[in-house]
Amino acid sequence: MSGQPIAVVDAFTDRAYRGNPAAVCVLETDRDAEWMQAVAREMNLSETAFLRREGDTWRLRWFTPTTEVRLCGHATLASAHWLWEAGLASAERIAFETLSGRLVAARAQDAIDLDFPARPAARATAPPRLLGALGLAAGAALTVAGAEEDWLVEVADEAALRGVAPDFGLLAKVDARGVIVTARAGEGSEVDFLSRFFAPACGVDEDPVTGSAHCTLGPFWAARIGRSRLRAHQASARGGDLEVELRGERVGLIGRAVTTLSGELLAQ
Repeated sequence: MSGQPIAVVDAFTDRAYRGNPAAVCVLETDRDAEWMQAVAREMNLSETAFLRREGDTWRLRWFTPTTEVRLCGHATLASAHWLWEAGLASAERIAFETLSGRLVAARAQDAIDLDFPARPAARATAPPRLLGALGLAAGAALTVAGAEEDWLVEVADEAALRGVAPDFGLLAKVDARGVIVTARAGEGSEVDFLSRFFAPACGVDEDPVTGSAHCTLGPFWAARIGRSRLRAHQASARGGDLEVELRGERVGLIGRAVTTLSGELLAQ
């Protein structure tokens, strides 16, 4: 019995069972959104990526267990990694057509460099419930800013960041795709800043490593630190690492990936 090939790739890590796992499904024929959503729900990972070759490019869509999203970094990294590893792409650059326009993945020595749109944040008044849903007192937020679909909240240090314990039921009621919480790394750290990302409204309480959030974090921290290329760590339970490079209106997300599973969907 043959079925639909599918793989699971851990993104933004060089070790298996860390970083953010994404399912990658390369399609031979078009499938409807209802089927894609059902597969994503079955995989029950923060994202499942669906790819379909279109000439020299690949059509790419991303689904959480509950909804389709407009931009996803880790599942794009996982997709590029799998296309190269499985021999489905040979060029040094892969172009993806997505709901956020054309995205490009390029080989960068032992890593992959993603070219993504920058999503700068602008200071704003925190919406009702936001800080309370994060378990933060008003004074604990050094900065609150809005960036397209997300809210960004800066806290004092790594300890404050790791201590955030959201009420996910309340946080799901905030009008946003998700909430980025971030802090500058302390003296002697190997990274420049840390973050966490919560998206219960999209069916993902805490995302292990979020590439799209770094499209906001890159401009935010580049302005404060005074460098265009920064090292980042997402401080989830799995943890993940990447470099972020500000490139005008674009952001480079540079990371590694590891395949942990490949197989077939037998029910189609």
